[in-house]
Amino acid sequence: MELRTLRYFVAVAGRGSVSAAAEVVHVTQPALSRQLRHLERELRLDLFDRRGNRLELTAAGAQFLPVARDVLRRADDALSAAEAFAAGHLVRITISAPTTTLTDLVAPFLATFGPGDPLPTVVETTGTGALRHGADLAIVTQPPATEWDSLALAVLPLWAYVPAGHPWRRRKRVRLADLVREPLVVLDPSFRARQILQEALATDGLGTRELIECGNAQVAQALAAAGRGVAVVSDDPRFGLHGLRISGASAELRISLFAAWAPSHHAASSLASLAHRLRTFAADRYGTEVLPTSGVSSVHPAPCANGHRPRAATPHRLTRRGASSSSGT
Repeated sequence: MELRTLRYFVAVAGRGSVSAAAEVVHVTQPALSRQLRHLERELRLDLFDRRGNRLELTAAGAQFLPVARDVLRRADDALSAAEAFAAGHLVRITISAPTTTLTDLVAPFLATFGPGDPLPTVVETTGTGALRHGADLAIVTQPPATEWDSLALAVLPLWAYVPAGHPWRRRKRVRLADLVREPLVVLDPSFRARQILQEALATDGLGTRELIECGNAQVAQALAAAGRGVAVVSDDPRFGLHGLRISGASAELRISLFAAWAPSHHAASSLASLAHRLRTFAADRYGTEVLPTSGVSSVHPAPCANGHRPRAATPHRLTRRGASSSSGT
């Protein structure tokens, strides 16, 4: 069955006669009649009742008409998508990222999308493995392997969150050596925030007094709000908690975010432009101090041709009380 023949059928059904439909589809009446008879033989259905010069749909023809229209619509959509792919455009995009990054950075960024942007879906996962399983863009917390094109998006603080009644509530920073004297609510070792904490403890030769381990950053903050300890996480503040930056012996504890995509992707240039938009959005949301200062990118695309720029209502500056952040996990 050819799409052309289905279009002839839909045209005749809409016009009620071969002569009227022939003018629309630009074929002769005899040729159009032959195509209709061929379609009926192929389907083994009588699609029309012939009443003089008029053609009326049979019951079977009336039921087949919406099916034919749906097939033609899908075919047109497929052709449009293929043309967009060939031109390097993104019609849809799948973004993978860890939980906190999805909640605190990716979701607010997607809220800035307009009608000309691809339709997004998200996958909650870590690492670049999702790029091998259907994801177009991965947001990760470690520098991607050289097989991927990538862009350093932001460098964000690791936070020590305390409740309003805590003695540190008016401070902006806490030394790691002081922090370990408190009970700590931490994430399990699969989270990058926990790994950064453990690496800093090992570097500074410090041990911890008491650790309460959990598998969710929001739950960690909830436990801190309940007075169970100081939550060490990288996500935005919740439950009225106050965030303090953490200073190790030689450096502040921070987490990096990177965007990665396949250089062979049909829309690699569009993905690069989208990653740059996300980087700008992070700076608008958290302040320009989160921008990476070196090793920014393995590619340097030009700004988007359509001039898109993410829009953030009110930047969440990292230096204020209760400062916010976003992590890779």
